[in-house]
Amino acid sequence: MESLGVLLMLPLNPYLESELDRRCKLFRLWQIPKASRKDFLYANSPSIRALVGNSAVGADADIIDALPQLEIVVLYSVGFDKVDLAKCRSRGIRVTNTPDVLTDDVADLAIALSIATMRKICSADRYLRSAAWKTKGQYVFTSKTMPIVDVEMPLNKDEMSRRHKGVIFSGKTVGIIGLGRIGSAIAKRAEAFGCFICYHSRTEKANTTYKYYPDIISLAKECDVLVVACPLIAETQHIVDRKVIDALGSNGVLINIGRGSHVDEAELISALVEGRLGGAGLDVFEYEPHVPGILFSLDNVVLTPHVGSATVETRRAMADLVLRNLEAHVMNNPLLTPVL
Repeated sequence: MESLGVLLMLPLNPYLESELDRRCKLFRLWQIPKASRKDFLYANSPSIRALVGNSAVGADADIIDALPQLEIVVLYSVGFDKVDLAKCRSRGIRVTNTPDVLTDDVADLAIALSIATMRKICSADRYLRSAAWKTKGQYVFTSKTMPIVDVEMPLNKDEMSRRHKGVIFSGKTVGIIGLGRIGSAIAKRAEAFGCFICYHSRTEKANTTYKYYPDIISLAKECDVLVVACPLIAETQHIVDRKVIDALGSNGVLINIGRGSHVDEAELISALVEGRLGGAGLDVFEYEPHVPGILFSLDNVVLTPHVGSATVETRRAMADLVLRNLEAHVMNNPLLTPVL
């Protein structure tokens, strides 16, 4: 691949950058002052046949127009909403991403956020570190007790779970928006905790026994934990809005390991502050890396800085997949993980 000119849009994995530099003719766009980038692209566009980006910085129409020799966009991420797919399709530009290799890590984090939020683990950690345990006594208890129900009206497990939106993860009803690779992996993990699984997606899945809801509001009404795990496209922008949040309710927990723009962040904050939503575990944010400061003061929120796939092993696997897709393209072999 020595002759392949690759435009790297931003600093990514050091191993990936090193391998691209060793195997290709690498152009680092972020090192060029913004005022000079147009001239830089014009001067080097004859050599640039590939572009490497991620879910934050991809290939918009302006970048694509500036690169007349561009043949492939290779993403170091699953998300591809920052790529103008229509433009790529019209130009015959291939697009790949990195699915599967990060599924387990992201699913693990979804469960971790659920438990940390419901058991107030981060709040308890702060309580201990502040020496409050010694000065103020026992930290506030969480509860897993089922409410007393009328013995004359026996309830099935689904109804019992629906009526009791408590703060222990085990046995709860978990609703998943998007039952793809990651959503399915989350469901499998939640089942191990005795959770009941339901979901919403564009179409009902034929290969599952999970309960399907054709609309999200109905799903939110029935679950204790609502997990966002769908791709970000025009139709899923703010898929979690005020109506969905209110349906989830004051004892419900929202988990977002998808993309920040899946959730109307202003409405989320309002619901958390007003007590209309029980809690939230967030790995992604609408305008990241900018996170609303008010979230830092809320004890019913657990925050992580978009680290769903951030393990050494997974990031190495993602980097290798980027390299293998580039190699396949240069050798005119089938791409490993094509989007287009």
